[in-house]
Amino acid sequence: MPISFLKTKRSRIIAAAIIIPVVLLLVAALLINTLLSPVLARKVRNAVIKGSDSLYRADFSDAQLHILQGKVMLYNVSLIPDTAVYRRKMKLGTAPNNLIRLNARRIVVSEIHPFKLYFNKVIDIGRIAINSPHIQVSYALNHTKDTTEKDHRTAWQKLSKSFKSAHVGDIFLDNISFKYDDHSGNKVAVSEIKQMNLHAHDLLIDSATQTDRTRLLYCKDVSGDVENYSGRTANGLYTYSLKRLKLSTATAKVIITGFKFDPVEADVFFSKSRKDKFEVRLDSVQLNNFDFLSYHKYRSFAAGSIVINSGVLDLYNNPNKIKIYKEKLETFPNVALYKLNTDLKIDTIDIKKLNIAYSELGKKSHKTGTIVFAGTSAHIRNVTTNPNALNKDSIATAKINTWFMGKGKLNISFRFNLRASSAPYSIKGHLGPMSLQAVNKITMPLSMVKITEGTLKSYDFDIYGNAKISHGHIALLYNDVKVRLLRVNEDNLLYSRKLIPTLFANLFIIKHNNPDKPGETPRTFNVVYSRPKDSPFFKTVWTTMLKGLKPTMGLDEKTESSVNKRMDDMNQKKKDRAQKKKDKAEKKKNKKYPFGA
Repeated sequence: MPISFLKTKRSRIIAAAIIIPVVLLLVAALLINTLLSPVLARKVRNAVIKGSDSLYRADFSDAQLHILQGKVMLYNVSLIPDTAVYRRKMKLGTAPNNLIRLNARRIVVSEIHPFKLYFNKVIDIGRIAINSPHIQVSYALNHTKDTTEKDHRTAWQKLSKSFKSAHVGDIFLDNISFKYDDHSGNKVAVSEIKQMNLHAHDLLIDSATQTDRTRLLYCKDVSGDVENYSGRTANGLYTYSLKRLKLSTATAKVIITGFKFDPVEADVFFSKSRKDKFEVRLDSVQLNNFDFLSYHKYRSFAAGSIVINSGVLDLYNNPNKIKIYKEKLETFPNVALYKLNTDLKIDTIDIKKLNIAYSELGKKSHKTGTIVFAGTSAHIRNVTTNPNALNKDSIATAKINTWFMGKGKLNISFRFNLRASSAPYSIKGHLGPMSLQAVNKITMPLSMVKITEGTLKSYDFDIYGNAKISHGHIALLYNDVKVRLLRVNEDNLLYSRKLIPTLFANLFIIKHNNPDKPGETPRTFNVVYSRPKDSPFFKTVWTTMLKGLKPTMGLDEKTESSVNKRMDDMNQKKKDRAQKKKDKAEKKKNKKYPFGA
């Protein structure tokens, strides 16, 4: 049955006038799609080769152009570097620091404006979506400045003969599999992420953006989101994980939540390693004003601030550690920075509510002693190895507030000279009132001493030094100190008191108060400590303090020498009595059985 509106001749003419152009347009579009798809494929391949100066080639199984939809679809896409060209560029000093391989199932380029391209020579694309790409980046520090490249032209200058500008509204990379190989160190460091999403916004290459340092890879913003990432170190001794990582180049921020760095079980760790074991757990870490561009190009690490919120840092001394008499200057913080072999510049580091503990196994007690710094907050300034930053300010400072053993308020300030080869430093601190019995968690396992009574009024120290020598002023004020010297039963590992030495110490050695009487001037001491080359930084500081703490408590070098001699004499007399008793018993036995039992 004929359609009613086509019954008249006029209606048929109007319909034909509408349908024929539409059909012709569809046929033309189909022909263009069919004819231009191979051309498009060839153009894309040539553009990649030309744009990368023959370093990369692109390959794909199929390319489809849908001109009416303004869409291009590429399937099974590969971006492959030419290693021969890369090696040649390395010899010429023009090789890039990052070498990229990419494989993707599909790339969809949509919202294309062909008329802008044809009439105005402007590339304008609304959206690019890359599905399930596998990206592998190999990094090697081939050059540290752009000026090492012979071709100083920007990307826009290279494109300007053919196009006025290139713009992409949004680029989405979903479900990324990412592998990163860092060849800048002595060993190749490999990192892998199984699932990640990236979004790049407002990519623009033109005369205005060619030198815009607020853009990364010419994008106004590159944001990323990684969830539940985990891995294992190359030696297999640690696992690391994070709940979430978010980054944005527009805000210049990186936010990490739920970070963990855990060692394997203690018996496994200490059987395979002679190094100390540590464990880190942080609720959140935030980098502000992070320079993504410098990190991307040269691995230089620059941030305005790093904020660490709540966490735990546990350190465990390795009982199987082999003592090696070698220079340990690299343990000084101002020297350790340079051992990172990184261009580093951090204006401030703020740490909030971090619980720190150090544990060590006592050789005599076979028990673990632990020193605790609870609720630690710190403000660290000018952590840098950058030459320009050091020319402006070469002093790094740290102000730390914590609770020693969870009981006494401890304030410490550090200063480190970051330029002098002698590694100068200074430390000043004040510990407020606390019960001295709180330190038994350290003194009992490690020193076999139990403080049974005593109150700390204050402890002030002021130490300054360098790699060779340290000077200090120590003032320890306390009341009513009494101690108990201990031994450990080998059978059940329980503590017991050394009766005579304990009485001896309390009666003749320990000064129970400082000052001795109210109103008297308290005992304070100036100390000097010449650092052995195998003494690490914190041991150097502690030994300097100890040289002032011992005489404060009544155990100066003269007294200690005298006490040791008297104790040795007592022990020798005890051994002599035991030997006489043994000889007497043997003699009695020989008289009773002259010819043997």
